[in-house]
Amino acid sequence: MSKTLFNERMKLADIISANPSLILMLPRFGISLGFGDQSVKQVCQHHQVSADFVILIFNVYTFNDYLPSVDELSCINMEHLIPYLEASHVYYLQQRLPHIERHLKHVADTIEPRYSQILLQFMTDYEKEVNDHFQEEEKNVFPVLQRMQQGEKTDGNLASHFIDGHSDIEDKLSDLTAIVYKYLPPNAIPDESIELVFDILQLSTDLEKHALIEEKIMLPYANYLSGRLK
Repeated sequence: MSKTLFNERMKLADIISANPSLILMLPRFGISLGFGDQSVKQVCQHHQVSADFVILIFNVYTFNDYLPSVDELSCINMEHLIPYLEASHVYYLQQRLPHIERHLKHVADTIEPRYSQILLQFMTDYEKEVNDHFQEEEKNVFPVLQRMQQGEKTDGNLASHFIDGHSDIEDKLSDLTAIVYKYLPPNAIPDESIELVFDILQLSTDLEKHALIEEKIMLPYANYLSGRLK
């Protein structure tokens, strides 16, 4: 893959071809398929979403060593940041986690009850923790940032609400992966187990980038706004 960062003049189809995983991002921006040879800027104009923000997310998800500076963030239209993060929460809670749970239940049906109960209980506990963490963000983080974007001074400490939670969520998802591919009994269906691991790994990568956006983009952006409002 080219090390050249994506930009809004590039064709969206070419960017998706360079990193097919980005197709999972499109619904979070309200962008549908069928964009033909249009550039990112043209597609974003049609869907009324900020092209520079979309490119920011594409680059963060694609290039592991890419992080924008505060000066760069100050030049990007960040009005879609919170809607994007909220859409990501919906995606994880209503699509990816239920999909993995269904897959896990199907695998669990083929193994001994003592193993299946451990797997299913771990998944249930994990989903609850993710849901609780997202609710905390939506209740105590996003509203503060929204008020700051509207020019209101606040005393909220955004970092205190989610940094530790991110580590817990990522660690426990790694634990689930280890349980599945290290300790699943031999009588489990091999293909099903491998597909389940790939599903979990994909979610893990997505959540890692999601946490990166909040910690390394949202927080510096909030600090920039805070400094500007003084």
